[in-house]
Amino acid sequence: MPHEPIDLRSDTVTRPSAGMRKAMAEAVVGDDVFEDDPTARELESLAAEMTGKEAGLFVASGTMGNEICVLAHTRRGDEAIVEADCHICRYEVGGPAVLSGVQLAPIKGDNGVLSAAQIEAAIRSDDIHQPVTRLVCLENTHNRAGGVVWPIDGARQVRALADRRGLRIHLDGARVFNAAAATGFDVREYCSLADSVMFCLSKGLGAPIGSMVVGSADFILLARRYRKLLGGGMRQVGVIAAAGIYALKNNVKRLAEDHRRARVLAEALANIPAVSVDLATVETNIVVLDVARSGFSVDECLDMLAKHGVLVVPFGRTRIRAVTHLDIDDSDIDRAVAVFRRLFSKA
Repeated sequence: MPHEPIDLRSDTVTRPSAGMRKAMAEAVVGDDVFEDDPTARELESLAAEMTGKEAGLFVASGTMGNEICVLAHTRRGDEAIVEADCHICRYEVGGPAVLSGVQLAPIKGDNGVLSAAQIEAAIRSDDIHQPVTRLVCLENTHNRAGGVVWPIDGARQVRALADRRGLRIHLDGARVFNAAAATGFDVREYCSLADSVMFCLSKGLGAPIGSMVVGSADFILLARRYRKLLGGGMRQVGVIAAAGIYALKNNVKRLAEDHRRARVLAEALANIPAVSVDLATVETNIVVLDVARSGFSVDECLDMLAKHGVLVVPFGRTRIRAVTHLDIDDSDIDRAVAVFRRLFSKA
């Protein structure tokens, strides 16, 4: 009997476990726009407690959460400093410009990480000809950099700069629980360095839908208004909020397993001469490999791998990405490595 494809495209492809489906089926619900869905309230309280923030807000997606936070922190015509390859800049359809009227100041970081000095150099002077620098957006872990963790000391320096210069910080923490698992720091430490945080329930934590925004009570009150503006005010949301509760209670500690498997995959691929992997960037559950030496195009690689039951995504002109998650086990990694070796040994 043929195997199911080994789906390494993203940690968003996970399917709810039996326990998660049971929690969803049994969820007590109400109308969340009226703020009387008890399961949604429980999820928001749990997310706030786990991240050390006053309040939380359930949103439909990470993109929605990020854009709500940009809206809530800024005024039209402001500028936000971002890393050039961050999700907000590359993958949110120009949201800051379209929704907030905010200009982005993208700066190329070191593996996705900006230093406080780089950020300070980009802050606008007090000049009527220039936009007001209002916001700094960080990403932890950094997707395009291969899941690299923002060093806690660097994040603390950025926080000190923001306090000194009157800036606000938003953390795109889609995978911030991965960052905490990789470093051993409590996730609250990373979240304490930002005024607002978005994290995804639907990535490594394994829920089918949704993300969380956390921050001060006043900030979340404003964020709730902007969620409604963007069409994110859902009704009996408890049926999916229950999946988020299950994920936070059951799937955080196991993230280290994804990291271990990603490392096994990366080290095996690095030993294939036709493939290049920067092992220094494999800190969490993302493996980025360069196939330039193989002589195959990225599209050819994707097609070959898919025909042999391994699914990955393009990640640049010569790069592809593989992501481990809770639906990938050790045998899947072994099978994927065997496919790579068989196909790329011919290169």
